[in-house]
Formats: sequence, structure tokens, C-alpha cells
Amino acid sequence: MNSTTLTKSDIDKLWQAAYLIRKAKYAVAFTGAGISVESGIPPFRGENGLWNTTDPIFLEIEFFRKKPLQSWIKIKEIFYDRLGDSKPNLAHSMLAKMEERSFIETVITQNIDHLHQKAGSKYVYELHGTYKQLICTECSSEYDISFANLDYLPPTCFVCKGILKPDMVFFNEPIPAFAKKRSFDEASKCDVMLIIGTNAEVLPAARIPEVAKENGAKIIEINIKPSHFTNTVTDVFLEMKATEAMKEIGRLLYL
Repeated sequence: MNSTTLTKSDIDKLWQAAYLIRKAKYAVAFTGAGISVESGIPPFRGENGLWNTTDPIFLEIEFFRKKPLQSWIKIKEIFYDRLGDSKPNLAHSMLAKMEERSFIETVITQNIDHLHQKAGSKYVYELHGTYKQLICTECSSEYDISFANLDYLPPTCFVCKGILKPDMVFFNEPIPAFAKKRSFDEASKCDVMLIIGTNAEVLPAARIPEVAKENGAKIIEINIKPSHFTNTVTDVFLEMKATEAMKEIGRLLYL
């Protein structure tokens, strides 16, 4: 999208969003699957969501414990055969530039794809963990994915030979305590929250923008269609793709 295809309403909202970000004392980004769709990573839910074609049972923690090989075969196919080659898009890169220029302080993400870090963001809280890390189900040793050979499944721990699990939140597993605490701390103290590409239908993530709003933050939302935030907490709604909106905001911030 270039400026000639924007409506006057779009332009006004983009200016308003850029103004709020520029004037913010402590701005935070909150991202979901929508920011990574343009990097070729399908969302889990929604119209083209992964769960429409794939049974999510392989990500149930009890199923994983009972049948780790079956679970790992699907995990490798869905995540590791796809995510390793995925690259950040302009929206990820713009957030990294905004952090570098102190327009935003941190990124809270529900994504496990590590694309914010690949783009250069340094302060990222991963609510649902990351595919980049493996953890032993027996002794809790941690490994970068580069240490595992996924030609042999399930991968096992070098220390105790226990089965390794992706360090991401499976169904019926709790959110990592550190990421959860820091995310809610950031939501509590920010005065602007930039929501990108999430409906945040799952708790506790769904509460994060609400906590920001309750503490007086202005909420900017970028989404391809209205979410349940749009009419409840959002102050500026940009109904656009993540890359389109972030390109324009970056231009207005002279990034």
C-alpha cells in the first residue's frame, strides 16, 4: 500500500497513531500471529488457521508425554520444517527500528517463531515460549535447536537421555512465569500499547491490552479486521495488513 491508495480516514488515523507513539513516555508492542502471516507462517486459528486442517492433539501435553514420537513427527512437520527458513517481514523490522530509536521499549508476543529477535528486537517477552529452545522433560536441561538432530525422533537429552520438548507452551501447560510477570508489568506501566495482528482469544494474553487500558494507556490496533479489542479498548484502529500499516507509521516517524 502506498499513500495514494489510502483514504483520508486512513491517513488521519496513521497520523494519530504516529503522534501517540512519538509523544509516548513508555510504549509497548503486543503482537500475535497476524504479524507473521506475511512471513509465510499460518495462524493457528481463524479462516486459514492451522487447526482447521490439523488436529491440535499433538500439542496436548498429556499426549506428548504418552506418545512423544507421534507428537514430534507432527511438530517437526508443522514447525521445524517451516520456521527455520522463515524471515522477518517489514513489520518485524520496523518494530526493531522503533526500539532502536526508543519509540517503543519492549515487545510482548504470543508467537513462538523468534522473528522479532531475528529482526533485531532485543527486549522480547515470549508469552507462549519459543520453538528455538528445547527442554528436557526429565532433568530440565535446555538446548538451542541447533544442537538437536531432528532426523532422529524424538530428540533426547545429552545429559540424562530424557526426551526433549520444544520450549513452547502446549495445551494444558502454564504460561512461563517470568514472561507472564514481565508482560503484565509492561502492560501496567506503558502509556501507549501498539497491538499488531492478534485477537488474543486465549487467557491470560487476552487480558494484557485490558490491563494497559485500565492503567490509562492509549491503544493503537493494527488488524485486517476488527477484533474483540476494537470496540472495547482500542483508541486508534488501523484496518490494514501489518506491513502496510507499519511502513506508513515508520515513514511518519522518519525511520
